[in-house]
Amino acid sequence: MTIRVGVVGTGVMGADHARLFAREVRGAVLGGVADPEEERARAVAGNASVFTDPLQLIRSTDVDAVVVASPDHTHKDTVMACLEAGKPVLCEKPLAIDAAQCLEIVRKEQELGKKMVQVGFMRRFDPCYAELKSTLATGSIGIPRIVHNQHRNARAPEWFTAHMALTNSFVHEIDVTRWLLGAEFVRGHVTEAPSAGDIPKGDPLMITLETDTGAIVSTEVFMNADYGYHVHCEIAGTRGTTSMAHPALTRTRLDRAERGAFPENWIPRFADAYRIQDQSWINSLLDGTHKNEGATAWDGFVATTVAEQLVTAIDMGAPVDLTLPEHP
Repeated sequence: MTIRVGVVGTGVMGADHARLFAREVRGAVLGGVADPEEERARAVAGNASVFTDPLQLIRSTDVDAVVVASPDHTHKDTVMACLEAGKPVLCEKPLAIDAAQCLEIVRKEQELGKKMVQVGFMRRFDPCYAELKSTLATGSIGIPRIVHNQHRNARAPEWFTAHMALTNSFVHEIDVTRWLLGAEFVRGHVTEAPSAGDIPKGDPLMITLETDTGAIVSTEVFMNADYGYHVHCEIAGTRGTTSMAHPALTRTRLDRAERGAFPENWIPRFADAYRIQDQSWINSLLDGTHKNEGATAWDGFVATTVAEQLVTAIDMGAPVDLTLPEHP
């Protein structure tokens, strides 16, 4: 059996998903591509069907499953259309633009009585993060007590705000740390750095979270770090620590110095993660017994609602208790 995948949106991420399903993911083919700009869709579609209306792609008999990589504000309606059509969907984060919309999706999936939605928190499939989780599972470093995260971008657009750093960027750390620790967050505090030169107030942010297992999680989100894209995680336990190595695959020694390069953005850093994620999703559709670590619709809701509550912490300038509703 082969899964015919339709991709909605042909921006940076949509085009990459289309390439993966057309060339690299086993058990899948690219069945269709949808984008309001037909010429852009044709540029990545190859022999696949082209649509300008995502609903036509979702309803097409040439498509068995759908990837949503269109602008954030379109996610909720597109995912709901997939559920109504009975087609599994992999949605790039965020699942929807706010927690209320995410919860609508969670409840709709619950009504259907089966898992249909996966959220594209690809770090769960990154080999570095996977090795961290495997190390924790052995118990070799003891009970995790402190997690230190770094999330640095070379440069953010001028319109990118501190609130967006939480709701658009830090959501990755929310999800992957929950996954690593198997824990929920119960309290959070956000510290904004003052402006410096052309870097606005709120960049970087320091977010401190407490979990229901007693661990402390500190995360630096620095959107204008200039030198490159850099993600790092270290976990300190009661008997030892485990952390990511330098992300570059090679080191160069030259002119009495040793160097390793950082990528410009997240795409080369997480190229393997996207490929492994897409393959695991297809494997789970082909074989219901396949263990897929992908984020669920509930995970997508949790990431968004925690981020929204931390926005309140910024506005209040004080710690906040983090709460979740009962899982439907």
